[in-house]
Amino acid sequence: MNGLMMDTPLTIQMILERARTFFPKKEIVTKLANGVHRYTYKDFYHRVAKLITVLDQLGVKNSDRVATFAWNNYRHLELYFAIPCSGAVLHTLNIRLAPDQLAYIINHAEDQVIFFDAMFAPLMKQLKPHLKSVKQFVVMDGGAIEDDDFKALSYEELIEAAAEGSFPELKEDMAAGLCYTSGTTGNPKGVLYSHRSLFLHSMAMTMKDNTGLCEEDRILPIVPMFHANAWGMPYTSAMIGATLVLPNQFMQPIDILKLLIEEKVTVTAGVPTIWIGVIQLLEKEQFDLSNLRVVLIGGSAVPASIIDYFDRKYSIAVLQAWGMTETSPLGSIGRLKSYMQSLSKQEQLAIKTKQGIAVPCIEIRAIGDNGQVIEWDGKSLGELQVRGPWVASGYFNTDERAEAFRDGWFSTGDIVTIDAEGYISIADRAKDLIKSGGEWISSVDLELALLGHPKIREASVIAVAHEKWVERPLACIVLKDQFKGQVSSEEIIDFLRDRFASWWLPDAVVFIDEIPKTSVGKFDKKQLRNQYKEFKLPEK
Repeated sequence: MNGLMMDTPLTIQMILERARTFFPKKEIVTKLANGVHRYTYKDFYHRVAKLITVLDQLGVKNSDRVATFAWNNYRHLELYFAIPCSGAVLHTLNIRLAPDQLAYIINHAEDQVIFFDAMFAPLMKQLKPHLKSVKQFVVMDGGAIEDDDFKALSYEELIEAAAEGSFPELKEDMAAGLCYTSGTTGNPKGVLYSHRSLFLHSMAMTMKDNTGLCEEDRILPIVPMFHANAWGMPYTSAMIGATLVLPNQFMQPIDILKLLIEEKVTVTAGVPTIWIGVIQLLEKEQFDLSNLRVVLIGGSAVPASIIDYFDRKYSIAVLQAWGMTETSPLGSIGRLKSYMQSLSKQEQLAIKTKQGIAVPCIEIRAIGDNGQVIEWDGKSLGELQVRGPWVASGYFNTDERAEAFRDGWFSTGDIVTIDAEGYISIADRAKDLIKSGGEWISSVDLELALLGHPKIREASVIAVAHEKWVERPLACIVLKDQFKGQVSSEEIIDFLRDRFASWWLPDAVVFIDEIPKTSVGKFDKKQLRNQYKEFKLPEK
């Protein structure tokens, strides 16, 4: 049929070319130990073009997975673009995972090359004997590493020696990025993003009724670039030519506040625990936040106190967003509708603490226990399901949890209500997951490990409230009769220490006579949570 639109592929290359063409003078700023690194999108483009040659010299082919193990910095940003623009797949590794999980993920993804920040060299050296597919390591800052049992090329030396490469022709349905979930049950699972999905997600981020990012913004993504692609902010910032401010490893409240002020940041984003620490410092010292207009918060439910604090003290809008690795991640946004502006502050706050309405291009529904779609009455509970052009249709290279993708919908595992206005409110989480500082912790994995202790008869792990991290694990232990009164909390924690990342370890252990059971003999965590809802975790 004549008269249809041009078939222009939506790729990361298009975003890169736009940044160079229209915003060559705009800056990318990275915090360093001794100051900041600044350069422009024009400078950035030329280094990315050199990386195209470097990747070819390293033997990277179309659809190969290339991993990064790095903080939010300009070199990491260069790889964000160079890898997918070369036809390969950017695989961002979560630096907070335990070594055995990292080895599993790298092997499962069949990563060919790993680019890493120099501070992680000891961990890379530790991992190397367990990695099956990795052919080359590249250290992103500092010189090459020439140890007898571990060698890594120098990123800067490779770029210095390379000519600018030509960008290959890409199709929009080619894989561009790969992120793994935090492994809430069993092994972590990979989510593969296409060029098209990342492009559309970036466009959506610029909508005023969404996050509303624009060219005049100075954007500081505190959310890590290995956490669901820093919520899409690196690609969106380049698309609109916004100044991008990257914190590197300097994530303490004082570092964040100094960056906000010195770089005149207008939009920033991070999980609730970041802002709890920032607020504690704001209460003690004076900081000028007059440039900041929006704080985007996601990863876990945002306490009303955070929203109220920034609004009341600084007139800064807090936008709560909901999403998952499987949704790229943006699924919903907590903006008020125009006619809600006349509501009282308290009524507005009650709406803002919900997870918001679905963003454009995302559809939502929730399925009740009876298998039927629930009513949007703000009371009926159901598991949230979503679909859209940047929602995963399955996990990478596995049939695990295939049942979550059915009839074109993705079942999120979040138990929600949806009100008559379409606002989502997460009431509970399926499978009793614990979300600490925006990251998932599997109570089941902890329980299975605890049950391997020779002195433990029963073990259940539940989430309890924590002022900073929102939720932390509490281990409820039933000892075998002959060991009662003979086991310390420290012994239990030490038993887990080598099996899990430190932030997975329970903050406390309680010894009880019996774990309550359901009618079918399962541990009744609902009763446990009710029993320990006022439990005070020890201060650390």
